[in-house]
Amino acid sequence: MTATASDLTIRAWRDHDPQARRLPGMFLGPVPVTPDAENVNRLFAGGVRHAELDTTVDLSTADPTAHRPAIDRLRLVRDLTAHAVSVDWDLCLSPEHSAHQWKVLSHLHPPRTITGLADAQEALHAWRTRHYLCKLVWRQGPGFVQIRDRRWGDLRRFTADEPRYQDAISLLDPGVHHTDVPADVLEEFTAEHLVLRVGDLAWWLPYRVSRWLQEGMAV
Repeated sequence: MTATASDLTIRAWRDHDPQARRLPGMFLGPVPVTPDAENVNRLFAGGVRHAELDTTVDLSTADPTAHRPAIDRLRLVRDLTAHAVSVDWDLCLSPEHSAHQWKVLSHLHPPRTITGLADAQEALHAWRTRHYLCKLVWRQGPGFVQIRDRRWGDLRRFTADEPRYQDAISLLDPGVHHTDVPADVLEEFTAEHLVLRVGDLAWWLPYRVSRWLQEGMAV
């Protein structure tokens, strides 16, 4: 089943600070949402600065009906992170995942919990202490796209000026069946850990940045 607006609900607040969230008027209530950038833009414009997902993001299941809901919730976390909105969410990985699978997602706001890994607490601590904004971003310039990746400690920068790369990103951004993306482009993105595969779905990991949150030389 494909997740729809009625399937996704967040609890939203006007401030990220736990004490401030207890003040009158800070809680915005349960908010039905759709997992797209325009909706996240509206949430931010409406004052949302902290959100809580309605259920665990489960990347361990082989059930294909659970893959789209998992991707849709990751999309929310990704796009909320891009706005510096903090998110309470929980992540379930599979023991079959690489011990460094969490690093692939470490540009996202850190989850509350990670389950399924033998070193889950160690991974969670590393994620929380090493996270910062703009860790994995992409931007579109005149005739090119550029990705900047610091998840591995150093700066890895990729620039592509062929329209098919831009087209592939547009397809991958919401998550799409992997066969809908040109195989050679998908292979390149996958080799650089820019795409997450969840069952048959392939999803674009970087979030888009319209302006740098730090000086250009530091990003």
